[in-house]
Amino acid sequence: MIERLCIIGVGLIGGSLARALREAGYCKTVVGAGRSPENLRHAVELGVIDSFETDLARAVAGADMVLVAVPLGAMEAVFSAIRGSLADDAVLTDAGSAKVSVIEAARRAFGVVPANFVPGHPIAGIERSGVAAALPDLYRNRRVILTPLPETAADPVRRVRSMWEVAGAEVVDMEPVHHDEVLAATSHLPHVLAFTLVESLARLHDKAEIFEYAAGGFRDFTRIASSDPVMWRDICLANGAAIQQMIERFIDDLQVLDAAVEAGDGERLLQIFGDAKAARDRFVHE
Repeated sequence: MIERLCIIGVGLIGGSLARALREAGYCKTVVGAGRSPENLRHAVELGVIDSFETDLARAVAGADMVLVAVPLGAMEAVFSAIRGSLADDAVLTDAGSAKVSVIEAARRAFGVVPANFVPGHPIAGIERSGVAAALPDLYRNRRVILTPLPETAADPVRRVRSMWEVAGAEVVDMEPVHHDEVLAATSHLPHVLAFTLVESLARLHDKAEIFEYAAGGFRDFTRIASSDPVMWRDICLANGAAIQQMIERFIDDLQVLDAAVEAGDGERLLQIFGDAKAARDRFVHE
């Protein structure tokens, strides 16, 4: 049971966790924190949080669980702002999409990576952002990856694991560098491709007609290009090396496809498309 949960960054991710824990009766009080009083007041009106603070040090005072759900570029500033204000028994965790950068931000802010800090990443989300988009079932049957370090204490890991499990998630552990490599392939590259395709088409002279006649396949493929641009800018900067490796590999594969189209090589095209369909049907179950 969480007595006092503090969520720094009350948007889709933090708001959905608050809704899930409230619905489960697992949290007594939820305090929201952030830079925008208007957003925080809206979160109170929606019943996502009980109260709010714009001063982060005051927000975390007395909390036994603190979730930092801000863009990656803001992590270090948040950690610095709350340094020295956390209760002795408080657990600190985050929801960042790249773990090595968050761990290094914590190390710079605190001097060391605190034993009560449990880096985490919920693999869930929708293209809409903001607290109004928060859903109590967002994490149901989704995965949350924790990347604890050797210096991370066991009890904070247990408490963070329990929190996400109550929200309906399957919780797994992963080494931080491996997490960033896996997410670069499965999440970061698809978002980069979707953003790039839409931006490329938007620059065509007949873009109005292109978007007017776009069918379901285009909408499905580009849905994630409606995601928060600030968040994805920060992800690309924080996990740049792993993302760049995936982009370069994709360019190589795209050139193979381009050569097959140019050569009119139907057999090669059929092989590429058939292998892709078989792989997706085997690993992705909807």
